[in-house]
Amino acid sequence: MTGPTRAEYCVIACAEAWRDDGEVLASPMGLIPSIGARLARLTFAPELLLTDGEALLVRPDGTPEGWLPYREHLAWVTGGRRHVMMGASQIDRFGNQNIACIGDWERPRRQLLGVRGAPVNTLNNPTSYWIPRHSRRVFVDRVDMVCGVGYDRAAGARYHRIPRVVSDLGVFDFATPDRSMRLASLHPGVTVEQVKEATGFELTVPDEVPATREPTDEELRLIREVVDPAGARAREVAA
Repeated sequence: MTGPTRAEYCVIACAEAWRDDGEVLASPMGLIPSIGARLARLTFAPELLLTDGEALLVRPDGTPEGWLPYREHLAWVTGGRRHVMMGASQIDRFGNQNIACIGDWERPRRQLLGVRGAPVNTLNNPTSYWIPRHSRRVFVDRVDMVCGVGYDRAAGARYHRIPRVVSDLGVFDFATPDRSMRLASLHPGVTVEQVKEATGFELTVPDEVPATREPTDEELRLIREVVDPAGARAREVAA
């Protein structure tokens, strides 16, 4: 078996977001987070609940295993029993996320997806982020519009938590005294200098930064043969 690719390290890093969550509803948004959630369910997180995004709970192969009507889904969303992994057009050092617009919101240079459910997600259940192209355009000093709420704005929010941010360069968390972003691990082949250069604010960087966890042989087999046999992950992270 060949060694893991950068995309597969990203899958593992996303899967780890749901470790020890127990019976919560996983809501991965994007290809690699979806592969990660399914891998977590098949390995170290057997209690994780997966959904088809409508009304069914599903197994990792997509076959139905339960029913989750929308009214019940909303109760889970607002009660801390869901863990979302969203994308971000911009994210800042405290985890504020923007998916709405670039520039002044009254007259933006570019209109994006819109605020949608980001405030509800971030204030009412744990929210992690997946960013496939780490750059200063995404990791910014200040987001143009706050959609997902960061640690500097979430005082008193009972279920607010940002477990991790995963990019194609590494893994980040907020395990610092002021809850600002910290470099938690580097994907193999990536240097601290590369991450700093691609980030538009000052990161907290430990004296020694560990490497992102390697997938086991069984995890690699599951990724390649069961969860993503067509290799779609390589279209999102090619290295």
